[in-house]
Amino acid sequence: MSATPFVFSVLILQLLFASQPCHRFLAAAADGRWQLLQKSIGVSAMHMQLLRNDRVVVFDRTDFGPSKLPLPNGKCRNDPSDTALKVDCTAHSVEYDVLTNTFRPLMVQTDVWCSSGAIMPNGNLVQTGGFNDGERRVRTFSPCSTCDWHETPNGLAAKRWYASNHILPDGRQIVVGGRRQFNYEFVPKTITANTFSLPFLSQTSERGVENNLYPFVFLNVDGNLFIFANNRAILLDYMKNKVVKTYPTIPGGDPRSYPSTGSAILLPLKNLKAAAIQAEVLVCGGAPKGSYVQAVRGKFIGALNTCARIKITDPNPQWVMETMPLARVMGDMILLPNGNVLLINGAGSGTAGWEMGRNPVLNPVLYKPDNKIGTRFETQNPTTVPRLYHSTAALLRDGRVLVGGSNPHAFYNLTGVLFPTELSLEAFSPAYLDTKFNNIRPTITAPKSMSGIKYGTKLTVRVVITGKVAKNQVSVTMVAPAFNTHSFSMNQRLLVLGNDKVAALGKATYDIDVTTPRSGNLAPSGFYLLFVVHQGIPSKGMWIKLQ
Repeated sequence: MSATPFVFSVLILQLLFASQPCHRFLAAAADGRWQLLQKSIGVSAMHMQLLRNDRVVVFDRTDFGPSKLPLPNGKCRNDPSDTALKVDCTAHSVEYDVLTNTFRPLMVQTDVWCSSGAIMPNGNLVQTGGFNDGERRVRTFSPCSTCDWHETPNGLAAKRWYASNHILPDGRQIVVGGRRQFNYEFVPKTITANTFSLPFLSQTSERGVENNLYPFVFLNVDGNLFIFANNRAILLDYMKNKVVKTYPTIPGGDPRSYPSTGSAILLPLKNLKAAAIQAEVLVCGGAPKGSYVQAVRGKFIGALNTCARIKITDPNPQWVMETMPLARVMGDMILLPNGNVLLINGAGSGTAGWEMGRNPVLNPVLYKPDNKIGTRFETQNPTTVPRLYHSTAALLRDGRVLVGGSNPHAFYNLTGVLFPTELSLEAFSPAYLDTKFNNIRPTITAPKSMSGIKYGTKLTVRVVITGKVAKNQVSVTMVAPAFNTHSFSMNQRLLVLGNDKVAALGKATYDIDVTTPRSGNLAPSGFYLLFVVHQGIPSKGMWIKLQ
């Protein structure tokens, strides 16, 4: 243990020197503010999902022993198959109340380790898979102040560990892949066939390493699924079980999927009334070939510092490479209400896995997709808390980003290790939340929260803006709340409705006419956060239901 201070000193020096070159990427001084919300919620946030009642469901895994949060009223989980505790009286899931900054323990019955999920059209979180006795479970959590987890045994046809989920236009979820599962299935079960073969997943699996777990899955505007694994992608007609397009390999061929974990997003969908709508995917970070094997041996290779961007709707799509100011593995990518992307969390070297990441990347980076190449990245102010393997992040209704987790150990190690298990919650506030923008920040007064809206119809959004209004810089956006784990936000989606007309009503009040998305291929039915953005400054979100 005497070497720990030396290692820490070296780490600090590495961070300082590594941060110097990033200044040449900056278009402005570093921005953003950090706030510690909870020093400990008793559970490390491996998985995170915002619900329509402004509460966030957080959960870890059950097989590491006791957490630091007891279950209420003497409850205990009796699980003879658990590999750590057969009788466990501690929580492995919590519900965090954003509005009151409080939390309460929840009770999962089986192991949710490295699982997946999505919000269903009715607003319930339906979550699938895990490890050991949880690998074929389907779990449901409903948004209410007293609700808890409900589990369905054998709700999955196959064992799902490290799979990815996406909500579909018909209201079902598709569950793709998982360890040694080269197939997909649907929940809830409404059709005869149980699983559908997907050879692409076996073709992208590297022996002894995999590098294709938690595939990046996005619903394309044509209703097909873009599926990325390792270093390449396909477009899948999941109804016909047919690959309709094969995309080129990312230049360089380095892996971007778990355990060489990068991150990916579907960039904001725009021009939604056009006959042909363009869709783009951005993949950032990861680890060079061979990094996982080297990390197992104790050698931690520097992470990738590149992003790859592709127009997945083009007839002849090609990847366009960009360079990030900071290399990053195990980072998260969060769509912000104004259409920018936040890269946050992660390490500067190593890979995902127990004890296999080094050089934490403390600075988030803002990516502005509409800027010219070379001016898109802006480094933000750093946190003081390393967020490595098993970290999470989620956009909140007020525009902040909730950040939690980081446990690179097989158990909870809170002291005496290089990167202790992290039980805290933080919030990152992008610069658009600065009070100096309050006079141009919109406040939505209509529609009311939880209003239902129809496809392809006119919607009028009423706002109050106290300062001078630039009508050509007013836009309405819709954001789907994502399920975040292992550097991927499943079901993350932002639609730019723009504005058809802005009318001044007097007393700083304005009506903004927009047209809602025309189909479930663009926006599956369900709950979204509606924002109004003025000169890049978003309002607080308003929950709406697209139906």
